[in-house]
Amino acid sequence: MTKSTQPKPRSTVRRARVLGFVTLFALFAGPASSNEGSADAWNPFGPGGITTGTVGRGGAVDREYVKQWEANPPKGFATLSPANVEATKSAIKRYQGIVNQGGWKPVPDVQMQTGSSGPQVGLLRERLALSGDLKDNVPGDENFDFAAEKAVKRFQASNGLTPTGIADKRTIAALNVTAAARLKQLQQNLTRISSLARTAGKRYVVVNVPAAQIEAVEGDRVVSRHSGVVGKIDRQTPLLSSTIYELNFNPVWRLPPTVITKDLIPKGREMQRSGKSVLTKFGIDAFDGNGKKLDPEKINWNSGQPMSLSYSQQPGKDNPLGFLKINFHNAHSVYMHDTPSDNLFGRNFRAASSGCIRVQAIEQLANWLLADQGGWTIEKIEDLKKSRERLDLKLKRPVTLHFVYITAWATEDGVVQFRRDLYNKDGVGPTASAY
Repeated sequence: MTKSTQPKPRSTVRRARVLGFVTLFALFAGPASSNEGSADAWNPFGPGGITTGTVGRGGAVDREYVKQWEANPPKGFATLSPANVEATKSAIKRYQGIVNQGGWKPVPDVQMQTGSSGPQVGLLRERLALSGDLKDNVPGDENFDFAAEKAVKRFQASNGLTPTGIADKRTIAALNVTAAARLKQLQQNLTRISSLARTAGKRYVVVNVPAAQIEAVEGDRVVSRHSGVVGKIDRQTPLLSSTIYELNFNPVWRLPPTVITKDLIPKGREMQRSGKSVLTKFGIDAFDGNGKKLDPEKINWNSGQPMSLSYSQQPGKDNPLGFLKINFHNAHSVYMHDTPSDNLFGRNFRAASSGCIRVQAIEQLANWLLADQGGWTIEKIEDLKKSRERLDLKLKRPVTLHFVYITAWATEDGVVQFRRDLYNKDGVGPTASAY
């Protein structure tokens, strides 16, 4: 995919406004337990995310291309397709052969791109040839030519990286995961895929946590694929199978205990010292044990009072849940939802929530979930978004949902896919998660 084929950038007005809100609280985010999904996903009292500076063509930073690619993943083949089982078995045979031949040599950590030359390029070409990304490589060729650029793009796309065609630091780190580690990942994931492919169903939603992507699948075909934000390393998204049963349009956000104790109260004390109210600043309501709404200016944040109160935020532009929350049965207090801060969708590393899943272009997913509900269109969903009207809608036909951990698989076209071992579940060491 080239830059000219990318969709037009979304408006950044709302993004900039909310980003300022997030940045204000970047210094006082506290830790949360791994099942504190209800805190989450975009926590207005947490950090705004990880800053990236991916390098574009010719050494220049091309952040817009990266944002558009990461936020708009191509549909491709379904991750849980039954066809992937035999394809992955074939990939295991290929990688076993590579391991038996001694694997591949490490590629020097030096940025390479079109026009580069030297021994490091020769090693890069050898590595890409072994994995099948570079066709008809000539031994001893040390030039980074058009064929090498295409091979790097092919490798990047199949390893969950933006296909810039430049062998940057992150790409080289992925290249240097050993063949033995990749083989072990394929073997372990074959078991995961084999089990899930049998039980996925004909119409389902799957969240592949390491890929930070969501697929709506029908008849083994990806109807839509969405960029997502998943749980942080210390607040991991749980793996589960459930059913989506309800959509909450323009939901109320009820602050969970961890956000109250770790974020809200410390910030309340800090702002009180300068004569300001954290509740007024961010439009949060406080209620006593009888459900009575309290005057935010009369709360003493240095006393024990704030711990005895409950807090909520009404629908609006700064509500962490955005305009839509997707509910499914689970024991982890997690859900899927929209977000007013969509800047993270355009980044490659998207483990930034407290366990919940934020969904890019959630309107499309909602439209698909409501396909057999009658009378629902994307226009009607957009109208609800604009009006901020509260609506809780039960699905007449619940939709199967899977949160899975698939880091290595092959598809029916023979492409072998790898994703970073985000939570180190594959047991192959840190290099498989360090890019």
